[in-house]
Amino acid sequence: MLKTAALFFATALAEIVGCYLPYLWLRKGGPWWVLFPAVISLGLFVWLLSLHPAASGRVYAAYGGVYVVTALLWLRFVDGAKLSMHDWLGAAIALLGMAVIVLGWQKPPG
Repeated sequence: MLKTAALFFATALAEIVGCYLPYLWLRKGGPWWVLFPAVISLGLFVWLLSLHPAASGRVYAAYGGVYVVTALLWLRFVDGAKLSMHDWLGAAIALLGMAVIVLGWQKPPG
């Protein structure tokens, strides 16, 4: 479970960076060359998602929980926003949902 969560965290970070860099260029007057690392980061995101052994729909569903937490951490440490108790509670619920889905990967559907 820890290995899966770490892989999901790396995947979420790659996706967020891949989307944040074009945002910097489009909305914050960032340099155009940030689009190159953005493309690389989004390619890394797709590759990382392909490393999971479960069906793609289950991977995307479970990944969503980790993405929520990673996005909130990005909001806190990169954007400097203060997170509320509701943010933390929502993150915990999202992670719990991810854990339930991942634990079900070992059992045959039925």
